[in-house]
Amino acid sequence: MRVNKVFGSVLLGLVFGFGITVSAQETKKEGQIDQSRAVKIPAGAKQKVRGVIVSRDAYNFILRDMTGGDVQVNLTNLTKVEEKKSNPFRRSKNYGTTQLLRGLTIEVEGRGDANGSLVAEKVKMTDDALVVARTVESRVTPVEGRVGDAEGRISQAEANAQRLSGQLEELTAISNAARGGAKAAQDTADFAIAGVSATNKRIDQIVSTLDDYEPKRGITVNFKVGSFKLSPDAMATLDEIATQAKTERAYVIEVTGFASADGKLDLNRRLSQQRADAVVRYLAENHMIPLRRIVTPFGYGVAQPIADNTTREGREQNRRVEVKILVNKGLTSPPPPVNMTRPNSGE
Repeated sequence: MRVNKVFGSVLLGLVFGFGITVSAQETKKEGQIDQSRAVKIPAGAKQKVRGVIVSRDAYNFILRDMTGGDVQVNLTNLTKVEEKKSNPFRRSKNYGTTQLLRGLTIEVEGRGDANGSLVAEKVKMTDDALVVARTVESRVTPVEGRVGDAEGRISQAEANAQRLSGQLEELTAISNAARGGAKAAQDTADFAIAGVSATNKRIDQIVSTLDDYEPKRGITVNFKVGSFKLSPDAMATLDEIATQAKTERAYVIEVTGFASADGKLDLNRRLSQQRADAVVRYLAENHMIPLRRIVTPFGYGVAQPIADNTTREGREQNRRVEVKILVNKGLTSPPPPVNMTRPNSGE
């Protein structure tokens, strides 16, 4: 019941935060604040703001407060992200900044800078709000990327169809004037119509496969016992897959962390999440991979081992993060075959 209430409040926040700005997204880049609703924080002033994250990139995010105003929040290496607990006798959980997702209800404490932004010193959130935000983000982010790529291709297809329609009229007029025969005009029209038909089939193919992804490449990086620090070999492997990802169209990156059976269950679950977060941060900071291209990272703890946890070699293999490039089939598969042979009208 508690999670359902949080989910309802987050959905209201998303409707308020995202629904109003849909028309403005065509001209405003991701992460830019809408100046018409911007809230400036006085330089040096200590502030506490509560609201919903409506936009996020690697180093900052936009927080929509309870009055509908937008506050630019900047993150630093000193920013602490911790649980806003309801039980005073339990220690607060700590989170990585990669857990600050769109749709997450949070409370930020910090000070204003010279640009009117809030430099975050402490961020608090509840576990329930994080669960809901992860669910929303994992569904919204891939769909946004697919829709954006699809809109571009559909616009291009519509332009091609319009161009072919214009050619149809031009070729029909030339054929009738030069030959005076209905046969040549009909052949020319059939050719143009075939082009339009091929374009329509391609549009149908794109729309019907928007949710269909296939793995293009996957890699695994391993970690030492109890550590989430990336080794030089792990960084080199991540460099390779980041370079390949940038050559793909309509891609997303899936990052999942795992741990061996050494230690306690809760510790291993947290350690696997920290390993996944470390990979995401490396890709975002060193290769500028947009967070909207990365499916929410998740730590599975000791679940899904790939080797025997009773042996040293097996445990070494299980201390890992798996990274996969997923590519949308509809936007990368070849168009359906169509006969586009221009008819020969004769002498």
